[in-house]
Amino acid sequence: MTLHVAYAYVAVWSLACALAAVLVVRHRAGFELAQGAYLRFLFAPWKVATFLLSAGFFVLAAPYTGDPTWDRVDGAMMATLTYATAPWSIGVLYRVIRKKESWSPKRVYVAASAMLFSSSWCYDGYLLARDGRYPATWCSNLFASSILYLCAGLFWNVTYRAGRGVAFAFATDDWLAPVAVRGRARWAMAGVALLFAGIVVVAMLPFAEEILERRWGIRW
Repeated sequence: MTLHVAYAYVAVWSLACALAAVLVVRHRAGFELAQGAYLRFLFAPWKVATFLLSAGFFVLAAPYTGDPTWDRVDGAMMATLTYATAPWSIGVLYRVIRKKESWSPKRVYVAASAMLFSSSWCYDGYLLARDGRYPATWCSNLFASSILYLCAGLFWNVTYRAGRGVAFAFATDDWLAPVAVRGRARWAMAGVALLFAGIVVVAMLPFAEEILERRWGIRW
């Protein structure tokens, strides 16, 4: 991608993200993303703990992966934005597709913008500023990071409802309602959540192998 095309593309997606931000600010009541209930939903202890664990990997592992586009800045940035937006964005897109809520162009637009910015555009823009050229990996990153973003959105929406069992919170009528989960229900939730965490772990195995070899000389 030439610099002229790159800057034009950045201008387009920057404008798209700015419009999404304006929509959220002007219509705050229509976006759970900007409400206290969503923050409480995100700050459940197990979600905070798993975020810190995963973000720690993406930040601390960056110097040892051998990937010149992956450093501690974009690792931290993408991990944080994914945690902040994926549970809501994936939930909105699911609910609209499954007709659990009426079609809302504003909500779909903001959800799609949040997903693209978190999984791709912030990475592209940072590397353009850092290196002076648009990353050649932008397309492969968009594909790979979108899968991880989807898994994160599903993982942090795993919940338990009495009479229903393990479910995705966004598939229930009381999406953001706090739920006290105890005993066997916790283990049931953990089993389902681990399925999505496992996809991320498998995707990171090649990097983990490279880190072990570069940092400690350990080869599998």
